Amino acid sequence: MQADHDAEALTTLIVDDQRSMRRIIRQLLGYINIRQTLEAQDGQQALDLLKSPDTPWIDFIICDLVMEGMDGLEFLNRLRHDEVLRQRHIPVLILTAEHNPLLLDVVRQVGAADIAHKPISSPALRQKIEKLIGLKLS
Repeated sequence: MQADHDAEALTTLIVDDQRSMRRIIRQLLGYINIRQTLEAQDGQQALDLLKSPDTPWIDFIICDLVMEGMDGLEFLNRLRHDEVLRQRHIPVLILTAEHNPLLLDVVRQVGAADIAHKPISSPALRQKIEKLIGLKLS
C-alpha cells in the first residue's frame, strides 16, 4: 500500500434505491473523513451522473445490488461495457444483504472490485475502501 492519502480528497458515488441507506453510508464515510459524495437512486441515474461533464472525478463507487429500476448487476455490466467509463477504471464496491454465492460470483465476474455485506461498520468499510483504491487513508 502507498503512503497515507487524505480521505477528504476522495469523491464517492453512492448508488442505492433507499434514501435511508444512502444517508447511513454517508455517515459511515464521514467517520473516516470521506465527505465528498454524490448519490444516485439506481444504476441508470448513476450512469447518467458518471457521463455528465458537470460531475467531478469519482474515485470509487459504493453500490447496492438489489434496487428498483436498474439494479447493481446491470449497472456494473453497463459501466464495464461503456467505452468511455471503462477507461476510467472506477472501482466498485457492492454493498449488499445478498449472500447467494453463485450470484456474488457473477457480480465479481461482471466487474465488482469487492463485495461487502450489510450491515457494515465504519472500520470495516475503511478497510474495504483502502483495498479498493490501493491507498492507506489518513
